[in-house]
Amino acid sequence: MIKVHNIHKTYHMGTVEVRALQGVSLEIATGDFLAIMGPSGSGKSTLMHVLGLLDRPDSGDYYLGKRKINDLLDEELSAVRNRLVGFVFQQFHLLPRMTALENAELPLIYAGKRHLKEKAQQRIEEVGLSDRMNHRPNELSGGQQQRVAIARSLVNEPLIIMADEPTGNLDSKSQEEIMAILKSLNQKGKTIIMVTHEKEVAAHAGRIIHMRDGRIISDEKSQSSPKPSEESQADKIIDVVLSKPERKARQTEFWDYLRQAAGAMVSHKMRSFLSILGILIGVAAVIAMLAVGQGAKESIEKQLSSLGSNLLVVRSGSTRVRGVAMGAGAVTRFTLQDVAAIAKLTDVIKRVSPSVTGRGQMVYGNKNWNTQVEGVGVDYAEMRAAKPEIGRFFTEAEVKTREKVILLGTTVARELFGDANPLGETIKLNLGNFKVIGILPSKGANTFHDQDDTAIIPITTAMFRVLGKEYVDSINVEAKSADLVDAAQVAVSEFIMKEHRLSSKDAADAFQIRNMSDIKDTLEATTKTMSLLLGSIAAISLLVGGIGIMNIMLVSVTERTREIGLRKAIGATNKDVMVQFLIEAVLMSLIGGLSGIVLGTGISFLITLFAGWTVRVSLSSIILATTFSLIVGIVFGLMPAQKASKLDPIEALRYE
Repeated sequence: MIKVHNIHKTYHMGTVEVRALQGVSLEIATGDFLAIMGPSGSGKSTLMHVLGLLDRPDSGDYYLGKRKINDLLDEELSAVRNRLVGFVFQQFHLLPRMTALENAELPLIYAGKRHLKEKAQQRIEEVGLSDRMNHRPNELSGGQQQRVAIARSLVNEPLIIMADEPTGNLDSKSQEEIMAILKSLNQKGKTIIMVTHEKEVAAHAGRIIHMRDGRIISDEKSQSSPKPSEESQADKIIDVVLSKPERKARQTEFWDYLRQAAGAMVSHKMRSFLSILGILIGVAAVIAMLAVGQGAKESIEKQLSSLGSNLLVVRSGSTRVRGVAMGAGAVTRFTLQDVAAIAKLTDVIKRVSPSVTGRGQMVYGNKNWNTQVEGVGVDYAEMRAAKPEIGRFFTEAEVKTREKVILLGTTVARELFGDANPLGETIKLNLGNFKVIGILPSKGANTFHDQDDTAIIPITTAMFRVLGKEYVDSINVEAKSADLVDAAQVAVSEFIMKEHRLSSKDAADAFQIRNMSDIKDTLEATTKTMSLLLGSIAAISLLVGGIGIMNIMLVSVTERTREIGLRKAIGATNKDVMVQFLIEAVLMSLIGGLSGIVLGTGISFLITLFAGWTVRVSLSSIILATTFSLIVGIVFGLMPAQKASKLDPIEALRYE
């Protein structure tokens, strides 16, 4: 079955060369029970590892049946190892988080036969552990653990059993039980290759090889070899294992990877929790910061809406004497006739409303309040989003007749009337009686100004009955559309210069036209920048969490080095190991991401509740944070996963 010719293997330990095998040639027939003996450092374990396809020789030929093994790829060696070879180790190499039955099932996962669980149960029963199959390794004796290892080696019905010091850690009674099992397997046709340093154990074998200094010094046979007709069985199995259909059938299912990853996470709860915590904090920070930014944006947009859309504000300028401004209106003064003329520029202008402002003392009953009084035109309500929530706005007829009607801001209404309905009531404004016809919509307040502490009256009433003004303070001009704002600004500017006979040089000081669109754009850009800044700061938290995951996963690879070696010994490919570790990292990131969404949403709610800020959790921020957390898991989990997949199975199994 096995033939090796002139095998050499040298290890490099720093600058020292260790020649483990020096020109070893050997043939092993199907059904042999071979014991390899020799002192420590003689090369017996290295020979078994080469024969078991765990290690490659530096030179020489290896034939399994008629197939030359030397040129097979690592993936192909894993497949052959999984199907033809079963390993029984001195240290047992059982995974502590799994039960005896689950440990025995492991080779089935990498053979694509997870559905054949009854085979693992059958093997457990064959080694006499039917009553202990649901116990974990720490609940089993040394002999029982070795029986589980034997059951695991048999689950894929291999032709060859490799036993490395199978009784080295057992008492004499357990030793006899294990050797009885191995002899029984040999009698059933299994080829047993055993490494031991105990003569009484080697005596159970039908053939004993002694090694020294990497060479075979004796080969003693006490039993006849099996029939050569059985030799072709290995060739048939290898052909099947390496065929394309079989390769496809051997592919491990995603759910198996997921179960393995979840099991590893559960078995190291604190380490997994710390990894998840880093991503959780990062995602929560992203959600909360973007929610604050979005809330600030909506709040600013709400305040900007009170300014009106496509709006221009025309104000009188001031003359300068020796560089000193003499005051607004010192050059150009606007009249109601100017307002009417500007309104006729209908090609670019939709509405026009004059405005005058001043302070007024209001009295109702035993209450009084000093507030800002603004006289405006009828179109002001539409232009400045000032349609009353309660009552009505004044009419054009009331403007012409200078009616004493008034609309109150919510702050003024509250101070004068409390919870009472002010509609229809009469209040005194600067000793004049005014009828309350409406309550203005609430526009909010900031640190510097309460927009609801105001009152609105007709422009003519304000100018001629209350404030005593002959000229308007400003003119609100609404362009027909956002595209025509600039054209409207040019048209109004040209009209004023022509009507008031101003030169281009004088125009800069004579009047000012403020474009509200520019203010909007500036504030929106500022809000966007703030949101990006907050999001970037939060993203750094995610990045730190990702680095934490990578660090902990690298530690995990180191801690689980022997587990990785075991998985490769029973048939796991580099891809299998890499995908499992990668899924583990992504799973922690996903759990952290979902938990972070809940925490971030909760923090946003608390900010609104206790700080009174406008906060909005958007779907886009949730998708962004979740996607970013998954990317973090993939990117930062990839390096540890690749490191794990590239571990040499022998070096991994020997790792302390």
